[in-house]
Amino acid sequence: MALLRLVATECRNVLQRGYSTASVPTTKMFIDGKFVDSKTSEWIDLHDPATNEVVTRVPKCTQDEMQAAVDSSKKAFKTWRQSSILSRQQVMFKLQHIIRNNMSELAKNITKEQGKTLIDAEGDVLRGLQVVEHCCSITSLQMGETVPNIAKDMDTYSYTLPLGVTAGIAPFNFPAMIPLWMFPVAITCGNTSIIKPSERVPGATMLLMEMLNEAGCPPGVVNVIHGAHDSVNFICDNPDIRAVSFVGSDQAGKYIYERAGRNGKRVQANMGAKNHGVIMADANKENTLNQLAGAAFGAAGQRCMALSTAVFVGEARNWIPDLVERARTLRVNAGHVPGTDVGPVISPQSKQRIHELVESGVKEGAKIVLDGRNVKVENFEKGNFVGPTIISDVTPTMKCYTEEIFGPVLVCLSVNTVDEAIELINNNPYGNGTAIFTTNGATARKFVNEIDVGQVGVNVPIPVPLPMFSFTGSRGSFLGDCHFYGKQGIKFYTQTKTVTQLWREGDVSHTKAAVAMPTMK
Repeated sequence: MALLRLVATECRNVLQRGYSTASVPTTKMFIDGKFVDSKTSEWIDLHDPATNEVVTRVPKCTQDEMQAAVDSSKKAFKTWRQSSILSRQQVMFKLQHIIRNNMSELAKNITKEQGKTLIDAEGDVLRGLQVVEHCCSITSLQMGETVPNIAKDMDTYSYTLPLGVTAGIAPFNFPAMIPLWMFPVAITCGNTSIIKPSERVPGATMLLMEMLNEAGCPPGVVNVIHGAHDSVNFICDNPDIRAVSFVGSDQAGKYIYERAGRNGKRVQANMGAKNHGVIMADANKENTLNQLAGAAFGAAGQRCMALSTAVFVGEARNWIPDLVERARTLRVNAGHVPGTDVGPVISPQSKQRIHELVESGVKEGAKIVLDGRNVKVENFEKGNFVGPTIISDVTPTMKCYTEEIFGPVLVCLSVNTVDEAIELINNNPYGNGTAIFTTNGATARKFVNEIDVGQVGVNVPIPVPLPMFSFTGSRGSFLGDCHFYGKQGIKFYTQTKTVTQLWREGDVSHTKAAVAMPTMK
């Protein structure tokens, strides 16, 4: 795997010294099974979030290059759709083995481009790998249905068939996991796929393409293009692309859903979130505070399922000072430095936005009980670092509550009863995830039954389901009919053909063997 070894070497170089402008490499496209240099005149500089040094330049692919990717996928679909489901399964078996053997190299690349800690980057890869492993069972999950003798001499049966060329538009926060939510399910179902990774973190996707080649996937089954707005518009508008998967911000998700939908495409869009953790006074205090700190500040809060809002019920509000002390001990540093708990956020613009939202809380009457805005990281003074930050006395009308901060910031609200907590959460427009911490089974049952959120944890802070289920964010957090991976993911990437056939019994040529001498009659 020449590319994998090359990228691994580049990762080590970046971690040690960074790049000078003259030596900055460029990110290639992946078209028809080959890594191809773009001929574009427009490039996007990708910065290491820990140093803000440029580590690669990402092309804004030209219209002809993007069309070449579609043409490759369209051509490959003609034969890939006719391949046996067992042969597609074998590609997934091989791919999961290769990914598992190279998790550390993928993690190094993710840390270089995205900034998260190495251990968190390995978790990123693992959660995507689990989707690949689940794809190995699609042989049974893609079965159709049948009813014989639905009428005299008549049978009805259905096939579950691929759609054609599909596309995935991935975000920056999970460089491996989200693309692995997309193309493995699509191609195992018999489709071909075009992936547009975030222009901020394309490296993991390119490594996965090298692994896909090694797994024996035919050329053109998966192609990779790069860019920003023009590439998104291309995917939404191209008539040969039948379905679009998207994970990212509200604004982009709504835009893609509307534009691609207007062009007759299927769309699944995971968007923004405001995930609440409800802390009851009867909860296991030590475990709850540890879980809360990890879910709020892990990955620098850049998870769509980060537990960014704590709702303390009754006397549980007295635990906030203890939570502050736990958060204060978390170590902020570059993601590759051993012992780091919180890495940098993705960009200077993101850091500035986080600062502004924290300050808005102060102006509206909230209290900053832990302020991480002025954190200094030795040897990485130019990095995009924000330390763990906790804001208390927040109300539902404050901007720091109504907007998704997407950083290591926990906003804390207080209510008197679990009913008030449920009402607060249900009034929020988002429905991605929520959790309750309690030792009372009746309280937990009431919460689960009455909460209007797609993914609920009971003493589990980040209730992302494993791939035998589906990622089921709801309300303002999702647009579309079928969710990612699991049975719903297979449904999204397939269509049903129903056949009703009539073969009259009276038309059977022979009912038994003719053994008599034939004669003229």
